[in-house]
Amino acid sequence: MQIEFLGTGAGSPGKFRNVSSLALRLLDEINSVWLFDVGEGTQHQILRSTIRPRKIDKIFISHLHGDHIFGLPGLLSSRSFQGGNGPLDIYGPKGIKEYVNVSLKVSESRLAYRIIFHELPNGTDGLIFEDPKFSVYAAPLDHRITSFGYRVVEHDHPGELMVDRLAKLQIPSGPIYGRLKRGEVVKLADGRTIDGKQMIGPAQPGRIVTIIGDTRKTENAARLAEHADVLVHESTFGKGENKLAKSYFHSTNMQAAAIAKRAGVKMLLLNHISARYTGRMAYDLEKQAQTIFPNTKVVKDFDVVDVPFNK
Repeated sequence: MQIEFLGTGAGSPGKFRNVSSLALRLLDEINSVWLFDVGEGTQHQILRSTIRPRKIDKIFISHLHGDHIFGLPGLLSSRSFQGGNGPLDIYGPKGIKEYVNVSLKVSESRLAYRIIFHELPNGTDGLIFEDPKFSVYAAPLDHRITSFGYRVVEHDHPGELMVDRLAKLQIPSGPIYGRLKRGEVVKLADGRTIDGKQMIGPAQPGRIVTIIGDTRKTENAARLAEHADVLVHESTFGKGENKLAKSYFHSTNMQAAAIAKRAGVKMLLLNHISARYTGRMAYDLEKQAQTIFPNTKVVKDFDVVDVPFNK
């Protein structure tokens, strides 16, 4: 599991930061890529990465401001020409279906696949997607328009078969190991009975990634982030700019760090960085936040962050 940042800027594209988009790379887990927001130029950013558009099968939109959705029509159209013929799910606030359909209709674009829209009613708070390996939760944030934060929870991995223990018991390898791995009770040729459940180690806890888009300081951000392995949080403003952040419905780096500390997350990644913060100033945002939550990083376009298993 990896997070690749395709756009880390706020408002409009800059020379060094494109507007919002990130990819949750789940290639080893389910052979797919999920996008969160698709700002203008996202498909150009993808061309500079190793992501294959045909692998993108889910898109989660935080809100309908242009810097988070203007890249959707182009990406959706190009996906048809790049081997993407499987269905694609789009989650987001009410209005995302109309925006996409009108854009495709006016441009007379024809897709080689089906889009399944999941418009989240205002106030949505809870599970919005689940399959055998992942669950995704959404909750409303506090922005000028309807905005959602997302929490991606990987289900626990089954424990490993304790091969060393089996070897000490002189249990021969082969099909028996497969049965024990499934937790079956196996009777051996020598008359011994082995309970597979006693030969499996503890489950490996799944990982949690929380993505908080545009928002003022809100209780829901902390709730979505609880015990996350990685929290991605907007940081449009810096230390001492609380009033500006509140006025413009955004957050500061210090507010994001306080949420990370309170929620007990393992890593905080700050994005949605204003164009005012370039070079050394962006580094200062990071250092300021680290005074509250040490494991903080201000990300830049094309950063790839591994999400490790808990040790």
